[in-house]
Amino acid sequence: MGWEEPLAVHLYTPFIAPAGTVRVTDAVPNIPLRNWRAQQNLSRREMAERINRSPFGVANRMACDEERIRRWESGEVRWPSPPYRRALAELTGLEPAQLGFIPPGQEVAVRPANGRIAPAEAFRSEAQLFDTLDLARMITDSDLGQGTVDTLQEATELLCRAYPSAPAEELRARTKQRLTYISRLLAGRVTLDQHRELLVIEGWLALLLGCLHYDLGEREQAEAARQAAYHAGLQAGNGEIVAWSYELAAWFALTERRYHDVVAYAQAGQAHAGLTSAMIQLVLQQARGQARLGERREVHESLDHGAKLLERLPKPDHPENHFVFDHTKWIFYAADCYTWLGDDVPAEEHAREIIAYHTRPDGTSNAPMRSAISHTDLGIIGARHGDLDKAVYHGLAAFGYDRKTEASLLSRAADLDRILGERYPNERLADEFHERYTEARADLQRRAQSVG
Repeated sequence: MGWEEPLAVHLYTPFIAPAGTVRVTDAVPNIPLRNWRAQQNLSRREMAERINRSPFGVANRMACDEERIRRWESGEVRWPSPPYRRALAELTGLEPAQLGFIPPGQEVAVRPANGRIAPAEAFRSEAQLFDTLDLARMITDSDLGQGTVDTLQEATELLCRAYPSAPAEELRARTKQRLTYISRLLAGRVTLDQHRELLVIEGWLALLLGCLHYDLGEREQAEAARQAAYHAGLQAGNGEIVAWSYELAAWFALTERRYHDVVAYAQAGQAHAGLTSAMIQLVLQQARGQARLGERREVHESLDHGAKLLERLPKPDHPENHFVFDHTKWIFYAADCYTWLGDDVPAEEHAREIIAYHTRPDGTSNAPMRSAISHTDLGIIGARHGDLDKAVYHGLAAFGYDRKTEASLLSRAADLDRILGERYPNERLADEFHERYTEARADLQRRAQSVG
């Protein structure tokens, strides 16, 4: 993971995945079932007990337990046995399909595509693909040809898929270079259809660049890229790009603690999104803003709305694409909401599952930014419950990932640092985390100033 081993590691048992958790799997988490349980405010154990106490459960002496619920929710079991389907229907009043279960004959249609290119490979593949293009000819020819436009679209998607793990500085440089190429093409001789398609490509690249600038603490550049994406989306008539530009504004506001603005931007973006990943991201971003404002009922409504929208979208072939909302992201956002509402049991459950789900066999993460934020959630929960060792262990672990959204991570680390300072004054471990946090904050500020 790349960080110097802190003293806290010797005092707190390192993170262990929940029993039975399948790591880095193609299983798609069952969000409708998880969401139903959350709306009923039930733990997994409580839900299992209710199944056992249902009329059918009592009559058949059922012995459901929380591990069975976990396997259903993780997607490891997509179609329960007939007795459990009957008991679930009695408990929930819903059919299996409404609870996110999928019969065996339909399972293949919802699985992500096999042989996906890993994010690290996507970065290399994009360079190889782009090298096949003749830029000089592209700029002078009066007709790019559909094959060239298709190649540019594919290259752009590869960059968006590289976002989770490619070094931010390198991906930023590559994205800026590609935007320069697209700008030159837009200034050349292209047809109306090609002009629109190039604007769409420009919009996605500008969105990606805005994310990267913000990750690196380059606030003004991030806003400029966001506005460029907004205008490209408007000119191209692409509502999803416009919606994502609002999502970036909501994300910036969340990190900067402008929580009413988070909700306002998220709601404004939904007017442009349609039934897309952007819509679900905006609804869940709205939930996070509401959680920061302490609006418990509204948070649950937004989480529920997002879960229902998610089930209406086809399962993505490339969930690693930053602008695709996948099922694990719902769990990730829900963990944030529960943490901020102080609902520590579901918050810890969700955060631990995110880390476990994205952990490779060698212990690294295929989604390091999500893993880092989830560690801060666990650190905050530990601090609130009087477990200083656990709090500092997870807090330091969050800083150990090479690829991270530094602005967001520092905002979250500030929450943990504040709690540790209030509850554990003059404690050596709390001071150790404070030093690591202030060092990271100063380093980000120095780098942002050097770029500016």
